[in-house]
Amino acid sequence: MKREEKQQIIDELTVLFGTEQNYYLADASGLSASQESSLRRLCFNKGIQLRVAKNTFISKALQAQKADLSSVYNHLSGPTAIFISEDMKAPAKLILDFRKKGVKPELKAAIIGGTDVFIGDNQLETLTKLKTKNELIGEVIGLLQSPAKNVISALQGSAGNKIAGLVKTLQNRPE
Repeated sequence: MKREEKQQIIDELTVLFGTEQNYYLADASGLSASQESSLRRLCFNKGIQLRVAKNTFISKALQAQKADLSSVYNHLSGPTAIFISEDMKAPAKLILDFRKKGVKPELKAAIIGGTDVFIGDNQLETLTKLKTKNELIGEVIGLLQSPAKNVISALQGSAGNKIAGLVKTLQNRPE
């Protein structure tokens, strides 16, 4: 492979890592041709892009990113498949579903949001349970609304009539 071809692949990966926020690096070696075809079909159906690249190319592309991803470099050995998705949970779920039929692909590392790094295959369960920013905002809003709802329901109930009467009495009281 010529130097220009290598640089082109590195540039493509750099752009890919720069534009996409969620990518998983996994070892998919040892899969048969039919298993690999099945994995690629699943990825396509779930909207996950699957690429395979040399570790040196991946490493150089990661070094070009703004975030410090140096903890990932030590885990780049052997063949590496890159799962890229807008949905941060989708690749983890896909890998777990696919592994019901075997032991591969095995997660090496996952970069979520372009900066958060999860190392090792034991992180797959954690990755499937991560909450998106919108889910977290919804939970916070729900928690903030709960006390207000309790006050409103108290005011609308029988206690509300007593409070309204008390307020009316205080307003009519001469000064």
